[in-house]
Amino acid sequence: MADTKEENTPIPFVTQDEQLLESPRHDEFTHTDTWRVFRIMGEFVEGFDDLAAITRGVSIFGSARTLPDNPQYKAAQETAALLSRAGFAVITGGGPGIMEAANKGAFEAGGISIGCNIELPFEQKANPYLTRELTFKYFFVRKTMFVKYSTAFVIFPGGYGTLDELFEALTLIQTRKIKNFPVVLFGSAYWGGMLEWLKGPMFAEGKIAEDDFRRLHLTDSPEEVVEIVVRSQDSLSKLDNSVPDEYELR
Repeated sequence: MADTKEENTPIPFVTQDEQLLESPRHDEFTHTDTWRVFRIMGEFVEGFDDLAAITRGVSIFGSARTLPDNPQYKAAQETAALLSRAGFAVITGGGPGIMEAANKGAFEAGGISIGCNIELPFEQKANPYLTRELTFKYFFVRKTMFVKYSTAFVIFPGGYGTLDELFEALTLIQTRKIKNFPVVLFGSAYWGGMLEWLKGPMFAEGKIAEDDFRRLHLTDSPEEVVEIVVRSQDSLSKLDNSVPDEYELR
């Protein structure tokens, strides 16, 4: 018997994020979403446990579509290698493109190379340059790991996901949820137009303040990325040492 069209139709892959965010159907909430909280909690616990020893991490973001022969790939690789030699762990989304380049640079420099992968409808394979690999079902859990275990974000040219990480960090800085946290944009030709818009209509209409640019840096130099990150850590160390004993955590 010949296969029918229905038999040949692939079954769509539904991620945990998609299930969580879809509107609940009648009487379904008490049977699914409530219990899903435990899965989310478990994912947080696993991430915290696996990354607990990371105190000098730098997250590097950028397009998964960047090919190895692209100058941006080579720049990300060099940047990660320099950061590793300076004593920083490199954290990425664990996939191809800029993520692979950064992990490769850290791996070949003998440093810590972490990949925080994500469950997607289309498979995203982990790149082969990881010393530590984690896979998350929920974007918001994964994003928490990027921020919690990083001392800086380095943003290479990328698409929606890259912009999401960029503005998430800027929002947390603006609302003082994270401090002494530089965000470095790599590639003046790519990011220049966006910065002009931010400093143009957005700033001119009072939507953001001048201080909102304080932790935002633009460079085309891997060496300068490392200088910015190291300088920020030196500043944070001095700030920590200036805190009176009575304010120390107990």
